[in-house]
This record gives sequence, C-alpha cells and structure tokens, in this order.
Amino acid sequence: MLRRIILAGLAAGLLVASTTWAQVDPGVRPGAINGQPGATSTNPLPLASVSANNPAGIRDFFNDGLDRFQEEDAVAHGEGGNGLGPRFNLNQCSGCHIQPTIGGSGGKTNPQYTVVQTGMAGPGNSIPGFITPNGPTREARFPFFFNSNGTVNTSAPNGGVETLFTVSGLPFAGSCNISQPDYAAAEAAHNVVFRIPTPVFGAGLIENIDDSTLIAIRTANASNTLGISGTFNRNGNDGTIARFGWKAQNKSLLIFAGEAYNVEMGITSEMFPQERPLPEEEVHGRGLPSGCLNLSTTGYPEDITNFTPTSGQAGTTAANATLLNDVESFAQFMRLLAPPVPSTTTPGGSASISAGRQLFTSIGCALCHTPSINRTQASHITPSLGGQTVAAFSDFEIHHMGTRLADNVSQGTAGGDQFRTAPLWGLGQRIFFLHDGSLNNVYSAIDAHRSNGSEASQVTTNFFSLSGTQQQEVLNFLRSL
Repeated sequence: MLRRIILAGLAAGLLVASTTWAQVDPGVRPGAINGQPGATSTNPLPLASVSANNPAGIRDFFNDGLDRFQEEDAVAHGEGGNGLGPRFNLNQCSGCHIQPTIGGSGGKTNPQYTVVQTGMAGPGNSIPGFITPNGPTREARFPFFFNSNGTVNTSAPNGGVETLFTVSGLPFAGSCNISQPDYAAAEAAHNVVFRIPTPVFGAGLIENIDDSTLIAIRTANASNTLGISGTFNRNGNDGTIARFGWKAQNKSLLIFAGEAYNVEMGITSEMFPQERPLPEEEVHGRGLPSGCLNLSTTGYPEDITNFTPTSGQAGTTAANATLLNDVESFAQFMRLLAPPVPSTTTPGGSASISAGRQLFTSIGCALCHTPSINRTQASHITPSLGGQTVAAFSDFEIHHMGTRLADNVSQGTAGGDQFRTAPLWGLGQRIFFLHDGSLNNVYSAIDAHRSNGSEASQVTTNFFSLSGTQQQEVLNFLRSL
C-alpha cells in the first residue's frame, strides 16, 4: 500500500512538472513568407495600391528601392560601390534585414561572421567574439567612455555605435589606417551593449499615423492600475512624435534610412553629409585621419541625387525612379512595403490562437502592445497608406523596462532603460528577440520584461500566473502574428 502511495505521488509530481514546463515557444512559424501569400524569401510584397500601380509608376519606385536595398557597396565607385567605410557593420541593407524576407530582421546565418574571410573588410580586422555564425546580426555600443587607464568612466556617457569593421588595407583604401575598437576590453569591463535590426514591414503605415491618434491612445490607457505610464520620444526640431528605432529616436523613414546608411555602412548622403568617426574620435579625439577621407575620390556626399536617369528610357517612370538618391529610394521601399499578415490557424489551431489573443488583452499586454490603431491619416503618396488600420501591436511610446533590459544608452528623450514598444506584427517568423537579440525564445523574452523598475513587471507576473494551458495559448497567439 505504501509503495502504491509513493508511486502515485511520484506520478502526480511528474504530471505537475510536465505541466509546469510544457509551455514552449512553437518556434518560427512556417507558411507564407511573413504571412504574405505570393512573397518569397527574396521577394517581399508591396502595398495593394502599389501592386495596382496607383498612382501610375509607383511600382517602379518600389522595385528600384528593393534593388538598391540589396546592392552591395564597396569603397570605390569603380567597384560598383558607393563609398563604403571607412568603418562599417555590413555592406548591404538586405544582409541585416532578411528574415523571413527582405525588410525583416536578422536571419539564422549571420553575414557579419564572414566579413573578414571574404575580403569585405581590411586584412587587419578580426571578428568580435559576440559575432557568431548563427547568432544575431548586431551593432555594438559602449554605454560609457573609458578613462585613459582603461577603466570605465560612468560619469561620461557614450552610447554611440562602435562600428565593427574598417576598410584599412583594402586596395582602394589608400593610406587610411584605423583600428577596430577594443571589444574584448569592453566586454571584460561590461561596457558593451548590442542592438539588432528592426523589421520594416508596414513602416509606411506607422509613419502615417497622426500624432493626435497616438496621444489619444496614451490618454485612454493612462488610468490603468498595472504601473504602465509610457511617454513619447519627440523630435528635437518640431516636437512631434518620433517612432522608428529601438528607442523611437528617428522621426521619419528618410531620417531612419539616412542614419543607417551613415552609421551602419559609413556612406554619407545629402541627409548626413559628413563622414562619421567613432564616438571617442568625435568627442575626445580629432575626428577621422585625413587619409581616411574621400576614399571614393568623388567628393561629398557620396550618395547624391542622380541628376541624369541611369536606366530606362528618359521620361518614363522607371527612369524617374533612378533619379532618387539611395537614401530616398530606401525610404520609398520601406514606406511602400506591405505589413505582415497573421495566421488564423498556425500554430495550435484557431481556437487556441483566439483564446490566446483574449488572454493577451486581459492580463494587460495590450496596454503597451496596442493591437490595432485606427486609422492612418490621408496619404498623398498612394491610397493604401491612408485610412488604414495599423495592427502593429504597439503604442509607439517609450516605456521604462527596468534594470534587466536597461542598456544605459540615451537617445533623444529616451533614457537608459526606456525602449519603444516593439511592434509584434511579424513576430511569428522572427528568430531573435529583445533589442540585443540575446534570446531566441518568446517564453524567455516575456520573462525578461519583469525586473526592478520595469513598467511591465505586473503584466509579466499576470502571464506567469496563468495556467500552463493558458500560457501556451498566449504563446501560440504571439507566434501566429
């Protein structure tokens, strides 16, 4: 009899354990690429009105932007490049924005890992330890400057991008001789943080939400009892709400594209016309050495308006699209890129997804991850950008996320532990999560939302108070997006 009781107790214990740990991230959702029937891993779809070529010729601008988004840049224009370097993180936009198709986030194979061995960077470069073959595509930042003795000066905020690679030693780099930052020392001093690429699907819809709509959402949610009190990162020039980037630091897609071209690829443009030194060179040094300037030999900025059409017959819309500079073309591509389409059945079936969606709202997740915003303002660009519901699952506010997620980097009015509510549309087919790509599991990413000072702590506690079945339903819902 005692043996039966013991065995029964063991069985009950195993049942509880299996229930406790049965909640699993279903993983990257299969099916249509980013929920868009007809899209492929290299062929993202534009907005419906763009597909219908409304207004006439707009499809040419989307296709031109898509082509340039995939262009590989090099140091000299004779190489087919556009002034890469003298420092860069990668040589093409789509290399970082590739999962599950062009315009997404980082893929399962990290192209940064092969930058040195393929000769994209100079021979004196090495691969930092935080760049791995199948890890997240990353940029690095040092939250604080270092003292001359190598210690961290917490009284001297840094936060600028510490670009990974240099062109020094390449055939067209001339006498440019600069080194990579000391990432090993920064990691040893716990003074390095990371960012991963943000997806840009549906970015034109986000850009076209008027401020009053976002303010109304914030006002409606202000009386919650869960400790959530977001604010907006505002543009320093006109005071309007910025909404792109991990800390909502960029006002528009044009600024977003121009900054990325300069910071991630080292290419100057009519929007960012000066070469970018590292933060230490800019603030405490003398800027870039003269031998590292004008490597393309064409003068500045390197990316300019193409005053003469470069393809097609003069006067056609295809030729008109080529008149844009790269930054404007990138912005048009992102602006016209269709949003993700969720699945109603995968994973777990429609009943589980529906139940998960209801739980997502009832436990408080929707207070920040606003399921839908109605509606975008009228568009002068193309009909599909105007009068649309934006089902991005974001309020585009910045929120305090506490000590666990804080990166001690301030951008605009966003402080060291504040981040934009990450849009969740398309989450079902992402591989890496959080701003630094440190997790590849949705369940763990939810847990990371609770820590000292985080506005999401109570909501996260609510999630872990659900039954095992209910938690799985929420995970299924999130992976259906």
